[in-house]
Amino acid sequence: MTMRPTHFILDVDGVMTDGRFYYTEEGKIMKRFGPHDGDGLKLIRDKVAVQFISADHRGFSISKKRIFDDMGYPLTLVSESERLEYVTSLGPTTAFMGDGIFDAPVIQAALCGIAPRSARPEARLAADFVTASKAGEGAVLDACQYILRKYFND
Repeated sequence: MTMRPTHFILDVDGVMTDGRFYYTEEGKIMKRFGPHDGDGLKLIRDKVAVQFISADHRGFSISKKRIFDDMGYPLTLVSESERLEYVTSLGPTTAFMGDGIFDAPVIQAALCGIAPRSARPEARLAADFVTASKAGEGAVLDACQYILRKYFND
């Protein structure tokens, strides 16, 4: 039997969002989240522990509002340099979805590494699966459907 993921760790910016930050002279004011990704997470939340990470100190309160307050998922501030250790410390049954150059080694080390179509080339090349949808436009839904098909299609 194939080893199944017990955790699904997702980067927030560039995965749940389109990766853009909106600024005024007062600072970062907004991030754009897509409408379909929450549906995908509902499909797998009873099968894997879903958790989010972000390295965005300045926009953490924005991410927290959407991810933790509105959706109810854990969100942890984890710098890019700490990601590999953080994710691998959860054990060999971790799926990870990221989009950036610093996510590529984490994607490669995960049991199941996933990148959105709009991810950096380094992340896409490291991934076991690249979504058909772009980040913030259903990429997480695509990832959740992939995880269900590959690991839980009993």
